[in-house]
Amino acid sequence: MADECCSLQLIDGDGGFNKSGLAEFVKAVRLAECGLSYAVVSIMGPQSSGKSTLLNNLFRTNFREMDAFKGRSQTTKGIWMAKCNEIDPCTIVMDLEGTDGRERGEDDTAFEKQSALFALAVSDIVLINMWCHDIGREQAANKPLLKTVFQVMMRLFSPRKTTLLFVIRDKTRTPLENLEPVLREDIQKIWDSVPKPQLHTETPLSEFFNVDVVALSSYEEKEEQFKEQVASLRQRFFHSIAPGGLAGDRRGVVAASAFALSAEEIWKVIKENKDLDLPAHKVMVATVRCEEIANEKFVCLSADEEWQQLAEAVENGIVPGFGKKLSSILEKCLSGYDMEVIYFDEGVRNAKRQQLESKLLQLVHPAYQSMLGHLRSKTLDDFKEALDKALESGEGFAVAACDHTELFMSKFDEGCEDAVVEQAKWDPTKIRDKLQRDIDAHVASVRAAKLSELSAQFEGQLSKALAEPVEALLDAASDDTWPAIRRLLQKETKSAISGFASALAAFELDQVTVEKMLAKLEEYAKNVVESKSREEAGRALIRMKDRFSTLFSRDSDSMPRLWTGKEDIRAITKTARAASLKLMSVMAAIRLDDDKDNIEKTLSLALADNPNPNATNRSIQSFDPLASSSWEEVSPKKTLITPVQCKSLWRQFKAETEYTVTQAIAAQEANKRNNNWLPPPWAILAIVILGFNEFMTLLRNPFYFAIIFVAFLVGKALWIQLDIPGEFRNGALPGILALSTKFLPTVMNLLKKLADEGQRPAAPEPHRNPELAAKSFRNGVHNSTTSDASSNITSSENESEQSSPLRQYKP
Repeated sequence: MADECCSLQLIDGDGGFNKSGLAEFVKAVRLAECGLSYAVVSIMGPQSSGKSTLLNNLFRTNFREMDAFKGRSQTTKGIWMAKCNEIDPCTIVMDLEGTDGRERGEDDTAFEKQSALFALAVSDIVLINMWCHDIGREQAANKPLLKTVFQVMMRLFSPRKTTLLFVIRDKTRTPLENLEPVLREDIQKIWDSVPKPQLHTETPLSEFFNVDVVALSSYEEKEEQFKEQVASLRQRFFHSIAPGGLAGDRRGVVAASAFALSAEEIWKVIKENKDLDLPAHKVMVATVRCEEIANEKFVCLSADEEWQQLAEAVENGIVPGFGKKLSSILEKCLSGYDMEVIYFDEGVRNAKRQQLESKLLQLVHPAYQSMLGHLRSKTLDDFKEALDKALESGEGFAVAACDHTELFMSKFDEGCEDAVVEQAKWDPTKIRDKLQRDIDAHVASVRAAKLSELSAQFEGQLSKALAEPVEALLDAASDDTWPAIRRLLQKETKSAISGFASALAAFELDQVTVEKMLAKLEEYAKNVVESKSREEAGRALIRMKDRFSTLFSRDSDSMPRLWTGKEDIRAITKTARAASLKLMSVMAAIRLDDDKDNIEKTLSLALADNPNPNATNRSIQSFDPLASSSWEEVSPKKTLITPVQCKSLWRQFKAETEYTVTQAIAAQEANKRNNNWLPPPWAILAIVILGFNEFMTLLRNPFYFAIIFVAFLVGKALWIQLDIPGEFRNGALPGILALSTKFLPTVMNLLKKLADEGQRPAAPEPHRNPELAAKSFRNGVHNSTTSDASSNITSSENESEQSSPLRQYKP
């Protein structure tokens, strides 16, 4: 080994492996320290093609080169190895013995194949050295060598993504752009022609190899230009294992410390493999000729008019007798091949026949797939049409679906038998399975649509049977309202479920699915009632006013009341309001479960007329049963009107019905006045005291009335402030003394209050019922007597609502 370059003969000309020398080499170049950061480069090519010269110039090694003055002879024997200088990462290069040498002869080519396979198995980059004028030739381009090596390598080693770098020597005027496609096409053909194991049948060339091409000028005639091109090529080996480098996507790299052991084991496997004993020259000739004939037959069939017509016809639809027609075309092509290759080696011609048959089947397979595709589509369409007709005729769904599925799957099987190609063993199972899935999906879709339609039909029946009766029952609002609703719900639900279950029997569904659908229908019926109840609860105020108006304005015979003065308006009002309160209590919650509650009692205690207003005031001050957002013993989900909303709703109801009561009182008072011809008692008293003339004077001068009215108000205020009856309760003298001491302060206090009231800003005019105001204005009747009477009737309710104001209920 030289100081500047470590090298050794790894494998001698007889195939002996230099185990000890490799161990020393690994130690000398400190390869074990590199881990995975190293690369192996090898070169193969014809003998005396300048491989060693290229390596020495490219990697600055010292391999032995041929002496041109001594004639062309074998220079490198076996496989030599050396470390490249000044290249990162650490790069090991192997110089292989040249192929096609006269020293080994025609029949001793096993070592050439073994060394080539070894190079491909251990190298990351393989340089294939070849003369420019040999491109397109069968032997010089190493085609037979690569074909055999590819085949055996796939069986012996897992893919490691080797880079094949074709180096074209002595480049001519032909541009590299024209040479490179030819090389790539040749290497692809070699790959396609190699019989592959089952695991790699569809594996592309790119899974095993990267192919690259470079061209170099003649070393002897253009040495300077050659060295410049080699220097440029050398740059590509720097960082060759980095992403994007020459070996950037290599796989299965062996650690540098195990490189020696790995190389020894690979060479051992290669030496023991008999597949590398290459065929004789006649076999090679048979291989070439049979392949040419096979290619010719393939081209002839591709251009065959009968085949093209058949392919065109099957693209447009189903072709009757497709299988027989295609089998006949294929048999004609294969028979022609057999006649032309009958005198060649049997093994070769059979192998090439299998390859031809495989290529032909690949060519016609799309047409077969189209045939099955059309058959599948037509079968599916016919099935859909037949199923629809069967359902329209009233046939049960499950029976119709099952019978038609079996019928049309049988028709598809018959069509597949008609499309069978004798030379192929194509299995239509995948297409058949897809048809089965399509039929099943359509059946499921139709089933879902029919079930949805059936569910919608019975839901519509339930909605019609429940909505209007529930509305009528809630409008009646009595103690029997919710029991009647429950009975109605149970009756209609039972009827609908019975009919629905009978309809579902035709679908032959599993019990769990049937129970779920029946439960869903039952839940829908319940939701209809609840939804209608919530809708009616939103109109509770309107219902309450309608009920009050009906009971207040009409008698027991439903005749309009005439307010003659004999009617007890207070009792009638109380009765009408109690009925409206009953309606609100019925609509306050959903009672489909027959659970007891205290809603009606609570509303009655809190809102109904109370004969003892003082007791009511004390009760409200201590506890307000409606000051809550939920009812006791009632779920929030079943609550329609909350307690707070009931209170607000009642207040709004009373405010909007007060006008009706006021009008009734006014009508009653007017009737009384019309039936009494005497003047009012106060007028008679004034005439007796003042005399008729003075009384008429007062009537003609309203100013006197104002003075008298003011005096009356002042006297009334002093009477109340001084509490005169209370002071005289203990006697006349003590009462006079007490009044004398309290009179002046009381008068001053009264004047001060009047002054304060005069300075206070005017309050906004209180809201009045527009309807009441308008009617009062039209009738001219709005006296204090009517207002006092109406206030007396509603006093007890007003006193019970002195708690903090709540927002009005808005239905």
